[in-house]
Amino acid sequence: MTPNLLPRFRSALHEPRTAVVIGRWLGAALLVCFLTGLVSHALQDPPGWLTPYLSSRPVNGYRVTQGLHVITGLAAVPLLGAKLWTVYPQLFAWPPVRGVAHALERLGIFVLVAAMLLELFTGLFDTLQWYPWPFPFRQTHFWLAWLAAGGLFVHLAAKGPLIALHWRRPAAGLPQRRAFLAAVTAAVGVVTLTTAGQTVPFLRRLVLLAPRRPDLGPQGLPVNRTAAQAGTVTVPADWRLRVDGPQPYRLSLAELNQLPQYEVHLPISCVEGWSFSARWTGVRVADLLVRAGAPAGSGLLITSLEADGPYREMRMPAEYAVDPLTLLALRINGEVLTADHGFPARIIAPNRPGVLQTKWVARLEVI
Repeated sequence: MTPNLLPRFRSALHEPRTAVVIGRWLGAALLVCFLTGLVSHALQDPPGWLTPYLSSRPVNGYRVTQGLHVITGLAAVPLLGAKLWTVYPQLFAWPPVRGVAHALERLGIFVLVAAMLLELFTGLFDTLQWYPWPFPFRQTHFWLAWLAAGGLFVHLAAKGPLIALHWRRPAAGLPQRRAFLAAVTAAVGVVTLTTAGQTVPFLRRLVLLAPRRPDLGPQGLPVNRTAAQAGTVTVPADWRLRVDGPQPYRLSLAELNQLPQYEVHLPISCVEGWSFSARWTGVRVADLLVRAGAPAGSGLLITSLEADGPYREMRMPAEYAVDPLTLLALRINGEVLTADHGFPARIIAPNRPGVLQTKWVARLEVI
């Protein structure tokens, strides 16, 4: 019996078969979102044991995985709403606890629902670059994903027999169930089609609800952190790139421009879910390493001119440093970098998160 103080929604769709169908869709979206999220976390902040195994190929690897992460995360929002509506009466069944086993099951559901709500909506706010909370987003998002995964396994174990019973299509279905599932499908389709274009080029014209249109911005590319925010609007007139290694040296911008120049076509792919390809021209980082006398297998510590920020210093594993597509870029789409895009020089490398494509480079140190 449910207390009268709680709202009552009378519908024949508050039943197991509908919950199982929505749960399958939601589970598939969350599985893709969880796995691609692990890839993103590993590329942004890899543990030491994983670093030697990171690869600069495929070139668009991070673009695809992070795009899928955000696309499935956004699609999971209406799916989660539909799932919670379907099981609403069970969430507030009375009495709330009917024994030790039931208490553990209810605790698992509480952890699952709370973690999923926080995970999806903090992720949604991240796509908007809006952080109205005091805790660090990335670390919190990572551990909430594991809490949600744990809660989901507990829930599946507790409800396994009921899920199995209603997994197959019944001989006679509710007419309103078809309409409800069609409405949920339409909602997911609208959300996906109007947001996925920030990553998927052929859907770009439909980005009505996407936080970013990736082809708009200075020099045809969006900017997450501007030169004003980083305190790098004015670059010292005597700026020289410092390269530290067994044979350290310094290069002025004019000297960098006199070195062999290469052009690559690579995307900027950001954790918020948008990505866009551009033509980058500059000096190969591998050539700078050779000139510094770097031993084989050396990585880099790259330091930016910005005064502070979590990515002021960035470590680049050897796999990326020696890749011929990794550049110290001086131009974008044939134009000299603007301040917002990292003038006088920035890093561009394949299969790397945008936050690791360091702008306003001041120093390269062989490690």
